[in-house]
Amino acid sequence: EWPKQLFGTFSKRRNALVSSATPKDQETTAVDDRRILSLVKKTPFTTVGQIKSILQEVGACVSTSTSTIKRRLHHCEYGGFTTRCKPLVSPKNRKARLEFAKRHLKKSSQFWNNILWTDETKINLYQSDGKTRVWRTKGTAHDPKHTTSSVKHGGVSVMAWACMAASRTGSFVFIDDVTVDKSSTMNSEVFQAIKSAHIQPNASELIVRRFTVQMDNDLKHTAKATNVFEEKEVDCFVMAKSIA
Repeated sequence: EWPKQLFGTFSKRRNALVSSATPKDQETTAVDDRRILSLVKKTPFTTVGQIKSILQEVGACVSTSTSTIKRRLHHCEYGGFTTRCKPLVSPKNRKARLEFAKRHLKKSSQFWNNILWTDETKINLYQSDGKTRVWRTKGTAHDPKHTTSSVKHGGVSVMAWACMAASRTGSFVFIDDVTVDKSSTMNSEVFQAIKSAHIQPNASELIVRRFTVQMDNDLKHTAKATNVFEEKEVDCFVMAKSIA
């Protein structure tokens, strides 16, 4: 008898849960659901609280809770995610980067083995620059509408320069170890000092043969003083600037 009693008790509890959930599912109409989805599609960074306020302003589902709005979005396969932070790239440079990629798509491994990649980066000492949440569906993390842009600015951080080749990584240099005033400010003069001290030794160790230094089009890389320095060093290596 006890299996039947147990099954009967389980059925009653399940029915109670279903009946208690039914009113919540009926708090919004099909029109309200379409309006919620439209708000998120138009402005992915809209919070649930803002959606609720907008719905109340237009007189739709006044008593709807934020939990109900979340359920509607989850039902449409939308979830709240932290945005992926990507470098701020202009449409012009996006096009140029795509063209660069197409030109080098069929380059041999030998071509890439002779390149010394260099770049600078900012490292936060204590915490990140903050996170933003966005409503999106799976597989759309890198959609421009769902990402935040990162730009270089001040804060509790240090600047560093590093290089690498196909074989392995090279030197890692903190900018404040190079500057006279021990600051993390990176300019053309500091960049020239780093190149003079680290490019040739790293290339000799990582590549050995004739090599190409690859860098982006940052202002300190394209400055007149930097170009003059490169002309003096042209016998040692070939400089190549990629799309910023």
